[in-house]
Amino acid sequence: MTPRIKKLREQSLNAVNRISAERALLITEFYQSHQSLGDSVPMERAKAFRYIMQRKAVCINEDELIVGERGPAPKATPTYPEITVHSLQDLDILDTREKVWFRVDEETREAYKNIIIPFWEGKSNRDRIMQNMRPEWHDAFNAGIFTEFMEQRAPGHTVAGDKIYHKGMLDIILDVKESLAKLDFMNDPKAFDKQEELKAMQHTAETIIIYARRHADKLEELSKAETNAVRKAELKELAGICRNVPANAPQTFHEALQYYWFVHLGVVTELNPWDSFNPGRLDQHLYPFYQKDLAEGRLTKDRAIEILESFWVKFNNHPAPPKVGVTAQESNTYTDFALINLGGVKADGSDAVNELSYILLDVIEEMRILQPSSMVQLSKKNPESFINRAVKIVKTGFGQPSIFNTDAIIQELTRQGKDLIDARNGGASGCVETGAFGTESYILTGYFNLPKILEITLHNGFDPRTQKQIGLQTGEPREFRSMDDLMQAFGKQVNHFVDIKVKGSNIIEKIFATHIPTPFLSLIIDDCVSSGTDYINGGARYNTNYIQGVGMGTITDSLTAIKKYVFEEKTCSMEYFLSALENNFGGTEDFHYQLVYKTPKYGNDDDEADAQLRQVFEIYYGAVNGRKSPRGADYRINLLPTTCHVYFGSVMQASADGRMAGTPVSEGISPVQGADQKGPTSVIKSAAKIDHLRTGGTLLNQKFAPSFFEDEAAIQKVSSLVRSYFRMDGHHIQFNVVNADTLRDAQKHPENYRDLIVRVAGYSDYFNDLGEDLQNEIIRRTEHETF
Repeated sequence: MTPRIKKLREQSLNAVNRISAERALLITEFYQSHQSLGDSVPMERAKAFRYIMQRKAVCINEDELIVGERGPAPKATPTYPEITVHSLQDLDILDTREKVWFRVDEETREAYKNIIIPFWEGKSNRDRIMQNMRPEWHDAFNAGIFTEFMEQRAPGHTVAGDKIYHKGMLDIILDVKESLAKLDFMNDPKAFDKQEELKAMQHTAETIIIYARRHADKLEELSKAETNAVRKAELKELAGICRNVPANAPQTFHEALQYYWFVHLGVVTELNPWDSFNPGRLDQHLYPFYQKDLAEGRLTKDRAIEILESFWVKFNNHPAPPKVGVTAQESNTYTDFALINLGGVKADGSDAVNELSYILLDVIEEMRILQPSSMVQLSKKNPESFINRAVKIVKTGFGQPSIFNTDAIIQELTRQGKDLIDARNGGASGCVETGAFGTESYILTGYFNLPKILEITLHNGFDPRTQKQIGLQTGEPREFRSMDDLMQAFGKQVNHFVDIKVKGSNIIEKIFATHIPTPFLSLIIDDCVSSGTDYINGGARYNTNYIQGVGMGTITDSLTAIKKYVFEEKTCSMEYFLSALENNFGGTEDFHYQLVYKTPKYGNDDDEADAQLRQVFEIYYGAVNGRKSPRGADYRINLLPTTCHVYFGSVMQASADGRMAGTPVSEGISPVQGADQKGPTSVIKSAAKIDHLRTGGTLLNQKFAPSFFEDEAAIQKVSSLVRSYFRMDGHHIQFNVVNADTLRDAQKHPENYRDLIVRVAGYSDYFNDLGEDLQNEIIRRTEHETF
């Protein structure tokens, strides 16, 4: 790491996370000024985008090689009042909460009090959403049956393809004009809407060029005052880069990275699209530029690494926009979920690993920062040296990179109807979510609490926490005569709540398409320009809505226990079981011990337990898959929690697997914390018993003691474990390499562990930034020392 990068990295790590009112004030000024009076909504949004980008502060940090910040300074985090307006109480909570805080200075608070809140209160998109949801949606939402991603943020989760590496914005504007010229006002009833969207797209493309040239002006100004000859030359070079891109297609490695970064800033300034926009397959996009620059003597390997590491710092300067309430609980982290993909296969199906793949792995290891997150796509076509290099980074214990099965991802996407080439060019974003990069609008709609639905089923549709009848009356469980009776009732409840969730999501989708289009993001994703249709409104080549199932381990073990003791062995009645749950096992401690330690558990390759996993999977898949949204998207399932498994557990009684009331449910498709007792091989064999290829992603966490990775033979064993899981069509696996004693000591003495990073769910985070419940949940995950 060069002295420059050490300094930039330290500045980023030490920068204070704070709320910036800059964007909120600018967009409020725009709407107050009525500058778009009479414009269509897309043009209104495009003009608002220009108003912001022409006025937001241009921040050039000392010695950096990639320029541009989301806010006026590193970690100065913008808000989006047109989506949701933070109250003064929200600001106070963000400023004072113990973990994941955002400082709010008096000037920002006054801006909210006097300008932002008075204008936006009652007019934000969140207000529209909550006003349009039906009572049964509110009841299920408040009970913790599901969450709604778009309650406080915009649709997104998409990934850039390779368009921007071949076309400048001036080229894309020509494509927009070509689509405008082809509009058929005689026969196409949507021609006018398409015209307005295309005009808005052109306006935003012109805006990002203006924004880049503002940086060029600032860089030239700084170069005139710079006395260090080397930095003066760098500033002039950067100014030239910002004049060329994104107006024109990039010609060099440095230009390609700066082009992407301007696009990134445009996307996340236009809206907050679930925080996960990212460059995707960075080694594939950059490799031609790297080869060309090396051959022409324009670049050295060391300089390429320094530029990449400066690029890495830019991501770390950007905390995710702050959420509040349930939304904060489902993703309570600074992490912005930008996931860099490495490896995989080329469009022709051949091995895509190249020299830059390994260089980027070196960068990941050396930088050791939370953002961007990283992963390797592993195909059977990839060499062993690639997975072994990734595992050697994993062993250092900061939770990156995670590992994904390229061959499974391709099958998942082609099963969904994607073209094979588009599937090969795809990968995963956010935590584990599958998508066709540059061609798909795939939107996460919210988490779905499967164990809570079992709880509702066991109360005949009644929620014991909110004291409301929110589900169907599917029968008094004390009268069930067989496990089939229970599973039929559970299946009806799942379908009932999926109905409520999908109806609500469909309304929300329409609200966003009507009021909050994204013409700038639409420029980047095929085929929005050619169709003249917004990314949010079905303009992309492919459209998918995901509902994320949570708690597979908890519900599997719960059903196994009920099946074993109530219906098979008949050693206890349903009445006794339900009473034990309602009393949080008070007075039934021996029974609780039996549930926890003497009952078959998922994660041990035990068919008696794993049979329930398959059954729940089929019920959930059947309830969700194939439904259509207003924009023509297909609803599909994936299985991941972020941090929502903590929230979901907090709204539940004790569960039949022995889990105590209020404690987290299991995360992803990982076993219940501590239930997997027969080693990691048994875990993957259990996890492989569901059909991952029918999902859009599954998340599997494993925890190893550091002593496990003592030599090259151990590295090879882990690589073989991953390969074995992927041969069984597993989608994803990730590792925490830390022992429980270290984590317990970190709880007691956090001041000694400020740099301790752990894998949470689909992302890594500082252990000290996690809530106590989540810390305890990670500690309880089984620590494997041998196979």
